[in-house]
Amino acid sequence: MLEGVRKAVTKFLKGGGVYEKAVDSFIKDLQRELIKADVNVRLVFDLARRIRERALKEEPPPGAPRRDWMVKIVYEELVRLFGGDVEPQVLPPKTPWVILLLGVQGSGKTTTAGKLAYFYSRQGYKVGLVSTDTHRPAAYDQLKRLAEATGALFYGETKGDPAAIAERGVNTLLERGAEIVIVDTAGRHGYGEEESLLEEMKRISSRIRPDEVVLVIDASIGQKARSLAERFHASTPIGSIIVTKMDGTARGGGALTAAAVTGARIKFVGTGEHIEELEVFSPRRFVSRILGLGDLEGLLERMKALEEAGELEKAAEDVMKGRITMRTIYRQLKAMRRLGPLGKVLQMLPGASLMASIDEGALKLGEEKIRRWMAIIESMTYDELDRPEIIDKRRMRRIAIGSGTSVEDVRELLAYYKNLKNMMKRLKRDKRLLRRLGMEFPGVS
Repeated sequence: MLEGVRKAVTKFLKGGGVYEKAVDSFIKDLQRELIKADVNVRLVFDLARRIRERALKEEPPPGAPRRDWMVKIVYEELVRLFGGDVEPQVLPPKTPWVILLLGVQGSGKTTTAGKLAYFYSRQGYKVGLVSTDTHRPAAYDQLKRLAEATGALFYGETKGDPAAIAERGVNTLLERGAEIVIVDTAGRHGYGEEESLLEEMKRISSRIRPDEVVLVIDASIGQKARSLAERFHASTPIGSIIVTKMDGTARGGGALTAAAVTGARIKFVGTGEHIEELEVFSPRRFVSRILGLGDLEGLLERMKALEEAGELEKAAEDVMKGRITMRTIYRQLKAMRRLGPLGKVLQMLPGASLMASIDEGALKLGEEKIRRWMAIIESMTYDELDRPEIIDKRRMRRIAIGSGTSVEDVRELLAYYKNLKNMMKRLKRDKRLLRRLGMEFPGVS
């Protein structure tokens, strides 16, 4: 998949001819490579439709080549396909935390249990492993060795009801102080055995009530991943997915597709046989790897800068027309994170650079302050965004609590807003400056 998609991107960027035809040709190449990689056909067609619609309808920002903009669209849609822009939350939100591993035989559940124990132990958690597999004789010994290798607590039985074993194991390890308990379960393969596996998973889940259910999928499973994920999810709702054996020749698209089918997030991928070879799955990193990170990174940076320059222009237009609200400030703050302080906006106003009375240095903002102020604005109501003047002490306290900042931070932002308003009032009053420039501005009289 990697090499084929990269070649398609290079061909599109370096090719000539009519843009619409080039888009169609690229999409066909992309569809072919994704289907070859076992990504579900329906998902591939949906992806292609979204890319085509955006590529032909969206207008790139001024100065952006349409082909570069098209690759950015492909990047965004692939990230969306493989889990979205948010990094997975791999650390538990509370302790104790019970994880139930599901999967068919041969998917690598037991090895993954050991890798998870190693990962969480390295994060400072006291981990416990529970073996409930009474069908595979070596499963007990394998998990016990992994527990010893990782310093994890261990509980297991080789005979009896797996659901009862799971319950006893979880209770025992929690009593011994385990903060994270990972329950390894049996797999099945062969005709007629899958139903009994699903029933067993359902009984185990109802007995231990896990905080998280993880489906472990072999990267080489192919198109069968969709139906497998759907059946497991219907039996025991899946919270996250771990894809194993991503280090070999397996194409992996089918396993990655399972996340889209169940709505679960891919948390980890296994990249080798060793206990430390488990990495947090990042959709952005994965897609960058598919498309070829070297060229793509620079392209995305250019597109981002052009988009943010457009935000500056919108903010400047609002300022020129006297339409200054917290929405205007928010657009400025977004642009400032890359393009600098308010001076960048003021420089876009004809004549503003001649106003010696403006203390531009006082308006420079640091990254931390920009982050706090954006959080404050995001905690405001629609009325407060459009009419900041209504924000009194009671509203300040509410906004500060909602944004995780202080009342003083809110007061400072409001002072910044008032300062900007006052600057524009001075500009309005300076009719001689406007006449000297030979210009009139809507809202400035």
